Amino acid sequence: MNTTPSTPGPSDDAVMITRVADSQWHALDDDLVVGRGHAQHRPDGRLFVSIDAWHDATFDRLAEAMLAELPAPLYTVVDEADIELTSGWRRAGFTTRRREWEYVVPTDPGVTGLEAVLPPSGVTILPAGEADEKMLREVDRAIRAEVEATVGWQSMPAEVVGRPGGDTIVDPSKYAVAAAPDRYLGLIRVVTAIRPRIGLLAVRAGEQRRGIARALLAHALRELRVSGFTGAWTEVHESNHAASALFQGVGARPMNSNLELVR
Repeated sequence: MNTTPSTPGPSDDAVMITRVADSQWHALDDDLVVGRGHAQHRPDGRLFVSIDAWHDATFDRLAEAMLAELPAPLYTVVDEADIELTSGWRRAGFTTRRREWEYVVPTDPGVTGLEAVLPPSGVTILPAGEADEKMLREVDRAIRAEVEATVGWQSMPAEVVGRPGGDTIVDPSKYAVAAAPDRYLGLIRVVTAIRPRIGLLAVRAGEQRRGIARALLAHALRELRVSGFTGAWTEVHESNHAASALFQGVGARPMNSNLELVR
């Protein structure tokens, strides 16, 4: 256990910053926990940090202790509307790396206009859980390589991270795919653990502008509506104008924005 004494806290009592585990810190004021810090490696290898503190001064002391012991670069994600938290990380030297807009997407076809949308000729939508895992991973790798070669993978949702061998498939049962007779052309992932969330919607570069993305989205929203959901959530990088246009075109409403900060 590594303990670092700090200057007096907001109550003028001594606050102690204590590293209670490899990735956890506590701020103690007379044995009361008044702040917590946490560090975690994501699957892509980047180290993300978070702090929950009652006072700005406590936040700053936790940040100082954590930054002194953790290797750079460090990342964090904040709700842009949380001015206090964002300001705290900026005081610690973090700057904006990317911004994502969070949209709520209606499932009502009367609102989306997707009721009659079908895939183009020769393309079939396979529901989640029916895709061949090998072919699913093949289209995932192909799309990732195409994105990397153009706008870069940083334009994709932040939580769609690389895994060993360039694979980004976490749970194959969550993906519906657009299938041609010999290969898959696109995919959509929907997770409903807490609320329906569209985590990824992508089509091979050579197959875009054929309506495949709209057909995948229409399929996913129909399935959610049948399950009783009135809306789904998704995140779109601010530079991804095509994705923004697609979701806005079906009546999606921006709800808030998230910032990924880096130091």
